Formats: sequence, C-alpha cells, structure tokens
Amino acid sequence: MASAVRRAHHLRSPLPLIRRLGLRRICGGRHGLAPSTLPSPADSETLVAGTKFLETFKEEFEIGSRKITLETGKIARFANGAAVIALDETKVLSTVASAKGDGSRDFLPLTVDYQEKQFAQGVIPTTFMRREGAPRERELLCGRLIDRPIRPLFPAGFYHEVQVMASVLSSDGKQDPDVLAANASSAALMLSDVPWGGPIGMIRIGRISGQFIVNPSMDELSLSDLNLVYACTKDKTLMIDVQAREISERDLEAALRLAHPEAVKYLEPQLRLAAKAGKQKKGYKLSMLSERAFEKIRNLAEAPIEAVFTDPSYGKFERGEALDTITQNVKKELEDECDEESLKLMSKTVDAVRKEVVRKRILAEGLRVDGRRLDEVRPVFCEAGTLPVLHGSSLFSRGDTQVLCTVTLGAPGDAQRLDSLVGPPSKRFMLHYSFPPFSINEVGKRVGLNRREVGHGTLAEKALLAVLPPEDDFPYTVRVNSEVMASDGSTSMATVCGGSMALMDAGIPLREHVAGVSVGLVSEVDSSTGIIKDYRIVTDILGLEDHLGDMDFKIAGTRNGVTAIQLDIKPAGIPLDIICECLEPALKGRLQILDHMEREINAARTQDDRNSPRLATLKYSNDALRQLIGPLGALKRKIEEETGARISVSDGTLTIVAKNQAVMAKVLEKVEFTLGREIEVGGAYKGIVTSIKEYGAFVEFNGGQQGLLHISELSHEPVSKVADVVSVGQQLSLRCIEQDNRGNIKLSLKALRQPGSETSNAVGKSNAYTKQTPNVWKPIGDVPTVQENQTTVLEDLPVAKREMNGASSSSSSPSFLIRSAADCDEEEKSTGAHSSSKSKPKSQRTSKSESKPIRKEKGSSRNQSDGEDRYTCGSTNDKETTVASPMSAKMLKIGMEVTAKVHQIRARGLVLDLGGDIRGMYRFE
Repeated sequence: MASAVRRAHHLRSPLPLIRRLGLRRICGGRHGLAPSTLPSPADSETLVAGTKFLETFKEEFEIGSRKITLETGKIARFANGAAVIALDETKVLSTVASAKGDGSRDFLPLTVDYQEKQFAQGVIPTTFMRREGAPRERELLCGRLIDRPIRPLFPAGFYHEVQVMASVLSSDGKQDPDVLAANASSAALMLSDVPWGGPIGMIRIGRISGQFIVNPSMDELSLSDLNLVYACTKDKTLMIDVQAREISERDLEAALRLAHPEAVKYLEPQLRLAAKAGKQKKGYKLSMLSERAFEKIRNLAEAPIEAVFTDPSYGKFERGEALDTITQNVKKELEDECDEESLKLMSKTVDAVRKEVVRKRILAEGLRVDGRRLDEVRPVFCEAGTLPVLHGSSLFSRGDTQVLCTVTLGAPGDAQRLDSLVGPPSKRFMLHYSFPPFSINEVGKRVGLNRREVGHGTLAEKALLAVLPPEDDFPYTVRVNSEVMASDGSTSMATVCGGSMALMDAGIPLREHVAGVSVGLVSEVDSSTGIIKDYRIVTDILGLEDHLGDMDFKIAGTRNGVTAIQLDIKPAGIPLDIICECLEPALKGRLQILDHMEREINAARTQDDRNSPRLATLKYSNDALRQLIGPLGALKRKIEEETGARISVSDGTLTIVAKNQAVMAKVLEKVEFTLGREIEVGGAYKGIVTSIKEYGAFVEFNGGQQGLLHISELSHEPVSKVADVVSVGQQLSLRCIEQDNRGNIKLSLKALRQPGSETSNAVGKSNAYTKQTPNVWKPIGDVPTVQENQTTVLEDLPVAKREMNGASSSSSSPSFLIRSAADCDEEEKSTGAHSSSKSKPKSQRTSKSESKPIRKEKGSSRNQSDGEDRYTCGSTNDKETTVASPMSAKMLKIGMEVTAKVHQIRARGLVLDLGGDIRGMYRFE
C-alpha cells in the first residue's frame, strides 16, 4: 500500500519526468540531454530551462555619415532568406520564400509585398477592427519600388514562384523605410538559395540650397527640391525614381552620377554577409527554348512578321490581328508535323521573333513600326473645357493614346488623410489614374486598387505637384481624375499633359504647363561579354515598342526643368552614360508637346459664371464655432443638407465650399443668422419680431442679439399702433442706428426706406462683411483674427469655361413663388401668424376679386430710386405682354408684365401696389 501511494505521489509531482531523467526542454520544442550529471533529489527543485544561443551575423557600414547595420540569423530563421537592416531606430525585416513547384509557366511570378503596421510607431490602428486592412497606396508604391530593380536580375527561363516580404519593425519617423527595405530585400535574396544576379544598392539623394545630400532625413526632404531614388548594380543602372521642382537636365545628371558610387557602397556588405551565412544556390529547372525549335519557328514566321512591321499603314489593332493570324498559321503547321516541343513554347518563340525583327529594323535602318523617325513625336490633339459644367476638364491625345482628365475642387477639410509611418498626415492634391479594359478593347473586371494604376497616377501626381501654387496662397483640395480612353503607349505621360490643361481650365494658377514623354532604348549586346555594342534611343514609344524594347524612361517637366522621372528596364542593367544621353531627346519631345498645349490654353481661366465654385474663409472664436456645429454636429449637418454646401471647421477658422454664388449666399445667410457678426451702426440686418410693446417691438437678430425697434422708427408716416405695422414672428430687414455703452441696440425700419437708401435684405447685405477678390487666392493667414468677432475673406474661384454673353450677377438671384394677398392671409391664419391687415382700414385692404397671382420676373433688377420692381402675372410658359398704366383689374392677363411698388411687408410675403387700386401679394418661397 505504501509503494502504491509513493507511485501515485510521483505521478502528481509538479516536476516532469524528463527533469528526473536529467533532460531539459530547449527552445523550439525539442529535447536534449543536459550536460550536467544526474541531479540529486535535494537540488532537483532548482533546475531551470536551458538557454538557446542564436547564431547571428552582422555587417556595419556607413553611408552619407549615417551608420547602417545589416543582420541575419536572429529573426525569421525558417525563411529561405531573411535580413534585418537598421538605421538609427528604424528597422526593416525582409524575407524571401520560393515555391517548390516545377516552374512550368512562361513568366516569372514574383510578388513583392511591403508592410507598414502601426505597432512600428507605437500606435493602435484607428479602424473599427483595430487592425490593418488591405494594403494602402504607399505600401503598394514601396512594393513597386522594390520590385522594379530586382526583377531584371533573375535568370532567363526562371519561372518559379518567388515572394519577397518587407516589414517595418520599428520607425523613429526620421528616415523613410522604403530605401532600407529595398536593400534588405537584396540582402535576403543573396542569403537565399534562389538564383539571382544581385546584389543591388539603392540610395536616396536630396538637394538643399544647391547642395546634394546623401540619405536625407524626412526633415531635410521637406526642404529639398529633389527626391531622387537610384538603384544599380556595380556598373549598371537598374531603376530611377525622381520627384523634383523643375531641376535642369544638367543638375539631374550630376545627381545621378553622385548617386551611383554611393549606392554601390551597399554591395560589399551584402557580399560579405552572404559569404558568412548564405545558402548554396539551388539548381532550379529553367524553361529554355531549344535552338532547333527556335530556328524552325523563325523560318516559318519571320518573313510574314517582317511584312507586317514594314507596313506603316497598319494601326494598333490591325497590326495585332495580322500578327495573331501569323501565330495561328505557325501553330497549324507545327500541329501537322506533330512537333510537341515547339508547340509548348510557340507563343514565347513567336514573340521572340517579333522582337528580333523590330529591333533589327530600328538598329539597321532607323525606322520604327509606324514609319516615324527615331526622335519624332506622334500627332497631338489638345482640348480644354471638354465638359464645361465641371470645375475643369481636358482631352489629350497623342497618336492613338487618349486620356480624359477632370478636376474637382474642395475645401481644405477634403484632403486625404494618410496613415503612413513617415511623411505628412494628409495631402491636398490627389491624382487618380484609371485604366479601364475598353481602352485596349478587352473584357475585364474592375477590382480594388491596382498596382499599375496607383503607380502611374502617383507619377503624374508628382509631375504636377511641382507647379501648383503654394498651400498658403491656394489652401484648397484638388482632385484630378484621369480616365484612359484609348491606350497605345505612355498613358501616364498623357495624363500629365491632360492634367495640366485641366488644372488651368479649372482656374488654378499653375506656374508652368507640364508635359511628359516616354523614351525607349533598343540595343545590341555582345553575347560573350555582355557589353552593349550598338543602341538607338527612341522618343515617344508605342506600346509595342515598350514591350519589345529595353526600357521605358518616362520624363515629365516644364520648359524650365524636370519635375518627375520613372525608369523601368528589362535587361540586367543599362550603363548610366546611356541614361544621361536620353535626357536631351526627351527635352526636345517635351517642348514640342508643350507648344500644342499652350496654343490651346496658356493661362488659368479667369471669367466667372454660375457654375463656378465659391469658397469663403471666415474667422470666429472657438465658442462661436461650437455654437454653429451644435450637439454632435447636428446644426452643421442640417445647414449642409439644406444648402448642398460643405462646411469644415478648424481652430478659429470656418471654411465653406459652395457650388455657385447662389448657394454661397444662402449658406452665409444661415451662418450669419446663427452666429451673427460685429454690430456696426449703419449696418443692415435681418431679424424676427419676438414681442410687441406699446412703445415699439423687440427684434431678435444677428445670432440671438436683441434690439429695440421704437414706434417712431417704424415708418415715415405717423403710426398709432405698433401692431398695425409689424407682428410677432414677422421677419424684417432693419438698420442699426445706435448702440450705447451698455450694449443696448436701437433699430430702424424706416431708415431702409428713405429715398436713395439701400433696400436690400440681409442676404444682399452679406457683401458688406465679405470682400470678393476674383482671380486671386489670398492666404488664410492674411485674414485678421478678431476675438469674439468675425472678419471674412470671400474668394471666388475663377473657374469659368466660356464667357456668358448677357449674363449678370443678378441672374443668380433666387426665384419667388407669387400668390395673392388673400391666399397669404389664409395661410398666415392657418399657421397662427398675426396678420397686420386685420387692423388696417377697409379701404387699404385688397379684395380677393382684385388680387392676382403674380411672380417676380427672373433677372429683373431693383430700382433703388423709386422702389419699383417688374413682375409678371401667371406662369413663365405663357406669352408675356407689357401694359402701360393706368391699370384696371379687367386688363390683367396671365403672362402680362407689370410694374409694381412694394406697399407693405408681411411676415411671409410682400403686398404689391399695381396701381388703379389693385394690389397683389407674392409669398417668399
């Protein structure tokens, strides 16, 4: 029994059996014998888990006076290749994995993913799920930045699936992690067993006050007029990405020649690290074409392909159909011969024959597929104001490539919010590029963000950003949409040209027009040495020339310099001398396109029309803004829903964006009525009667302030009773005539009715506190701040498309619904309003038989000398007839144009005196 108890006690013992046997658990879940001898029962309780030592390899080097560390072995040990690169407190992990398949395909399925998770800066995501979602634009762009230089270095015929993942582990916000991620990815590929022709080095160059800076920080980049990202091997260029503020071609070449030796400094540490910890490169199966199959297919297809490419009359689709016919004929011939080996790689072989024919003709004869010279630009078509109802629009065509660009203006609050680890928190200028399938006559499905669309749109956005007015002078949000209508090469550069014209059509004062052109390269390489023996530079390449050529060098800029560059290549590098040589023909082609654009539109449009958007910036105290917003923003949303305008609030600033002047006036009236403005003696205001006393009436106006309308200020004629003139709830237009030291305000109704005085209501008076400065964008900072009071700067955006003949500012005045006085009386009684007509003498009241429904004539202007307006009876569809006084009730007909005087102001309308004891009333709509 005692033995059984002891056995049960051992089973319940907290010490595992492995410790009793002298075993220890090692990290990774495996067991191993402890180096020590079997423990005694006395010290067995003090044993702890063993320690695992991770063998790490590290390389430290310095670039641009900054220390950089490259390390492997500590993190992601199961990945085919993994490396961590660190600069100060910014660390990026890059890993490589390769699929185990046989690679039986005809392309390289390389995937590059870049991730920026919020933990890297110690922040919890603000999304509903509190985690990161789909890749953002910046992550897609950084992935492309890594993909473009590493893709050409994989060996020909290597079609195995490869995935590169770069993740930011930590960021101090001082350095952009994208360049570090590219160098870490290169190191990870060198450490893996994947065949690759690296390493590569990537560097960023900036320029401040004419001095180039290597590896600039984010603060330095904000002051720099150049952001150059350059990638290369030891002696060849792989990728260039530039954003600049009109840098000259000479200075750009100097920056490129400085960047190359600095980028090469990344190569040696990667080679040393790979020698220490790298894997042996594995022998992968390469899908190579046999010489026999290539010669056989070339003999069948070369002659008909050459006949197609030498005929310049072929268009894009006619040429494509002819080439497809040739491919089908070759396939039929191989099927008849039962040549299975050649059939497997037939399409790839036919494409290689096409490439050989086109390149040989360009190198030998200097002639291109469409018959152009090497430096000739395709015919250009430009049209600004294609869609006049929009803020700005343009249509740009170069050859068969066609792009429609539109511009939409918005308030500063419409800026895009960015959640990236580095850079600004928002951006006010956005360019969205769309490439629908119909542009190349294909059927496709529209999905989410496309890497190619994001990349092309960002390139055009960089090109145009350099010529936008400064944010202080032009604080508005701008969105450009580029819709590709037809594509035959370089749609991104067509987007630059079309976007520049659309921005000017929208009235945005660009410094210069921006145009872009794509330059290609066709070269002949010595197969034994890999050196380029002969080459030709081709300007304004077609889509086919892009596919069959060696590079796509997109260069955009003004007459003064370059604003954006993107270089993509297909071979394993191009000498930098050839790259620099391409800058000159690109400038010549750009100047030709700029000539066409400037002939269409060479300055921002300045003529206003009713479709022009309006933007007003108002200064208020924060307490007043809280009053305008209301509980949970309810009042602000209500104003936006009623008017269609958009209101944004920041610290002490209220910004209003309206579609046109009529909407802007309506919003300003509502804002003024809610918040009021500084009381000025002599100023006109709009108010509502709140109570009536024997000595006068109290009126609420200007955002809740109270003023006294004394009985002596009601009319120029004697008034015996206040209720005879005004009633509770009636809306009046008044003038402030006095304000004492205690803040008491005296108002006058008759002051607005004096001969020659202003008779407009508070809506018309809104211009008394707003200054209109068309065609000029004044900085918000120039608006003086008045504590507890408001000063307004109203700026009309000069975005008209065409001159409006005969149009006047009065044409945008609101229309009115006109009814008879009796109808208005009945409605006032039904709503509980106190009609002043009840206390009027019978002789002054208008009978129902004498009243007529009247409407105010649209576009009529008020005569301030006699107080008369022109009105029309009945519907606007009826034929109008003008009648001279004297007037009688029998003479009135539907559609007749009459002249009337305002006889009396009611709470919901005006009583009009038509003459001949005939009166009518129109009701405010």
